[in-house]
Amino acid sequence: MSDSKFSEYDFSQIPFGDIKSFGQRSLLYRNLFNVSWLLGRFCNYKCSYCWPYARSDVKDHRPTDLLIRTMDEIKKQARANDFNSFHFSFSGGEPTLHPGFLTLLSHLSNDSMNSDYQSTHMTSNLSPGIGWFKKYIETTENLSRVSITASWHREFANKEDFRDKIHLMQENDIHVTVNMVMVPTLFEEFYKEALFFHENNINVTLKPQSNTSATKIVDGYTEEQLKLLHNGMPQRNYTEHRMGQKNIQSKRIQTKKLDHGISLTTNTETAPQSMQIELTDRSGKKWYLDQAERFNAFEFNKFKDWYCHAGFQGIVIREPDGAIKRSYSCHDEPLGNIETGFQIFNRPMKCNTPSCVSSVDNKMPKFRD
Repeated sequence: MSDSKFSEYDFSQIPFGDIKSFGQRSLLYRNLFNVSWLLGRFCNYKCSYCWPYARSDVKDHRPTDLLIRTMDEIKKQARANDFNSFHFSFSGGEPTLHPGFLTLLSHLSNDSMNSDYQSTHMTSNLSPGIGWFKKYIETTENLSRVSITASWHREFANKEDFRDKIHLMQENDIHVTVNMVMVPTLFEEFYKEALFFHENNINVTLKPQSNTSATKIVDGYTEEQLKLLHNGMPQRNYTEHRMGQKNIQSKRIQTKKLDHGISLTTNTETAPQSMQIELTDRSGKKWYLDQAERFNAFEFNKFKDWYCHAGFQGIVIREPDGAIKRSYSCHDEPLGNIETGFQIFNRPMKCNTPSCVSSVDNKMPKFRD
């Protein structure tokens, strides 16, 4: 398929039942420790479809000095396990509302010379003004890679303003993907909005809707809609493409870039696809996905009894209780608490969880014994 709305690499051909190992390539090929940090449930939006536990009207942010101490302790323990590259991903609620968020990012940035590689990500509704984002750009310019999942909420946001903020990010070497949950009954309406961003050279993630227990995708998708969820809107390097068009040079610390493991014949008028996930089948053949979010569309998210690097190569910090866990879906006892301390694993451990629906969980390296 040459249409840029579809992947040139057919993800539906992957023999998911025969896969013996996989992981995000940055975690497979860098000494990278991954932290997914939920800074608080406080959010300035009150979307009609939001799960009650996912947001709060109460400002529940922990003190900035505690966050800084926690970041330092994470790095100390990770370095003891020979990880000296770090990826910190922040979410909420709305993470930009934490009064110390930019201070925490500045602390991360200041340690770049002591690390092999550092990157950051945030999931945001992009509600702050342009002035805030200019400060964000300046604060993160010493990191090797910066990315954003921009959650599109049509009840509160304006498409044109949303697009313009994303283009500003792209022109400052920040990779952005618009997140859209494709509700079956509103699929066509939402897809038109997805096309608006796609036609403006912005990545869009078409997420299937999960059931209320977050264990599987809901029923109601047509065959054509499932095809779009499987192969539609592949991730492309629109940031580098836009910077090249505008002759903008990156100011970031340059580190060795990972290839995508596979070469694709691509129309030179659009940005090339990027492959973040590498899978290996029992015969040793490599397969690729553009992002872990696509796992749920194929219902490839059940890894009980597989060995998993969650807790060893990555942790999550959750609020409102401050628990530090292996992963979001993990049924294990927490590794500790942000207030009282924690201890990460010194080796991969077996998974005891029936299903993983978070992309944070799914991208962690896993292998059958």
